Amino acid sequence: MSPAASSTSLPDPVAGGLPSRRRLLRLGGLLGVSAAALAGCGFRPLYAPGGGSAAVEDASPDVRAILSSTEVALIPERSGQLLRRALQERLGASGASGMSHELRVSLYVANELEGYRRDGTPSRVRSTVTGNWLLRDRGTPAVVLAQGSERAFDAYDVPDNQFFAGDAARDAMFQRLIRQLADDIVLRLSISLRGTSAA
Repeated sequence: MSPAASSTSLPDPVAGGLPSRRRLLRLGGLLGVSAAALAGCGFRPLYAPGGGSAAVEDASPDVRAILSSTEVALIPERSGQLLRRALQERLGASGASGMSHELRVSLYVANELEGYRRDGTPSRVRSTVTGNWLLRDRGTPAVVLAQGSERAFDAYDVPDNQFFAGDAARDAMFQRLIRQLADDIVLRLSISLRGTSAA
């Protein structure tokens, strides 16, 4: 057997084996044009970050009318205030008057230690936020239009002997969690109302 026959040769880019740099750039350009075309026709991934706001914008006029006339009830504690504000922003009902619907949310926050250093101090914390929600009208008697439960989780590292950095990482993580939970609640609410109005 000749050395040429026994050696393993790499595919030739020109002969159609591995893609050349020029082909990769051309493919990237085509993908970019395709993405721009999809964005131009109004396509948005439903479960991407900010999906709650997109769900409100893409909802039918009937569903949008219900969402914009929904007041978010007070949610206790600082975490509840942040979630309420995020929900109001997504529903587009902040400061409006004459609300005919009410969204009630119970917020639960749980923390779990995931990592430890050799001296026993925690090195990583995982947080889970759960929001049980209920939408009802303000008629007499009140009618429940939709309800559900959403959950989001995230984690952050606790830097060694850097308390400020640890607090900043925790706060950033919690902001992400609140945004995600608000998006999920509004998205699920929009889907539930869409099914109700279709029926």
